[in-house]
Amino acid sequence: MDQTVAVWLVLAVAIAAANLPYFSERLLFVGPRRAPKAVGWRLMELALMAGLVYGLGSFLEARIGQRSPQGWEFYAAGTCLFITLGFPGFVWRYLRRGRG
Repeated sequence: MDQTVAVWLVLAVAIAAANLPYFSERLLFVGPRRAPKAVGWRLMELALMAGLVYGLGSFLEARIGQRSPQGWEFYAAGTCLFITLGFPGFVWRYLRRGRG
């Protein structure tokens, strides 16, 4: 797998993962249904998905070549980007459909 494919794969997975917490009423996508699911659960799932995407990116970077050391700036910018990628799901859940 070359670098371009790896970058597009991580971006596609990040877009899907950032929106998943807003489209499911189940806890961690397999647990019992909660109607409506609390915002805290959605934030916890969003953090879990961000960690999984960071792990995928790190794995692909190590597989392609040498991993670069990342400072806090990388994780702060990546978290902001991940939250921004989840905006369509947030709009669908809270703004378009309403709270109920």
